[in-house]
Amino acid sequence: MFGTAAYDRAARELRRPVLEDTTSPLDRGELLRLATLAASSHNTQPWKFEHEPMAMRVQPDFTRRCPIVDPDDGHLWKSLGCAAENLVHAAAAQGHRARVSLDPRRGDVVVAFERSPGLHATELSRAIPHRQCTRQPYETGRLEADELRQLEQVGRGEGVRVALFTAARECEQVLEYLAAANQAQLSDRALRAELTAWIRFNPRAALATGDGLCGHTSGRPALPTALGRRLARFVLTPAAQTAIDASHVRASAGLAVFLAARDALPSWVEVGRAAERFALCATTLGIRTAFLNPVIEVRPLRAQLESWLGARGEHALLLMRFGYGRPAPFSLRRPLAAVVVRPDGGHPAT
Repeated sequence: MFGTAAYDRAARELRRPVLEDTTSPLDRGELLRLATLAASSHNTQPWKFEHEPMAMRVQPDFTRRCPIVDPDDGHLWKSLGCAAENLVHAAAAQGHRARVSLDPRRGDVVVAFERSPGLHATELSRAIPHRQCTRQPYETGRLEADELRQLEQVGRGEGVRVALFTAARECEQVLEYLAAANQAQLSDRALRAELTAWIRFNPRAALATGDGLCGHTSGRPALPTALGRRLARFVLTPAAQTAIDASHVRASAGLAVFLAARDALPSWVEVGRAAERFALCATTLGIRTAFLNPVIEVRPLRAQLESWLGARGEHALLLMRFGYGRPAPFSLRRPLAAVVVRPDGGHPAT
């Protein structure tokens, strides 16, 4: 009735295995497919890609920004960092080393490729199609010490680190901040409207746009869009969301806070790269991840979190829960033709 079978077919096609070919020229379509499987806030996919002879530019698409929840576009640029990190590992599977930089003149993230003999697909490369933000409950269980060390290591970047919290009392403290953040955000009518605009209440609606937060991925029943929007005002409440968050966090193995030396564009990109790497590594270990960013988005509460962390000048820029769990239905992506631009800024003919 709601297009579930068609949705699942489309998701499977998007998530086909990574191309591993170190002898042929770069397959740009494959790089682009894997780049777009990166995480993004609300699954807005706020990116455009421009091909160059031996590089790919990841550009911001400001038409897909969320100005209320993300007024400085920090989440948008972190999403671009996630896409750039996927390009690094996708290029390795094709025998190319990738270097990520910012172009201050054009304001793009540039991923430059260079053939590198001996470079090949890694576990992180192969994890790209399987990574997902799993918004369902996890299975209660602690991670092994070696797994925590791996996650902590891959979560480091230039001026970036990840702090892991696994003790119940620590997670309960973060839950207090999260409850306060939910109260602040979901009492704001404009913010609720912005969030609702990105919710796809049934698989057919998600297929039509290729983006957004589809209830199918989190186990929620499909609803007609009009009915879902009417009900959202009663469901998207601070108390209801806090109850869900509390249940999810208490069933998780722990929380990860990504910290950066600066709260500025270069650090946003670097944090996005670190978070994507973290999620890819977690995927290889059978560990699920999901963002819990209201604490980051409500500035006074972010400051309280940083003080509690003893951050000493560092900025908390992302919050994630993690734990063992089963895969959930995957989210969709827009057609590749919709995200490729020509050097003159136009889209190629389709």
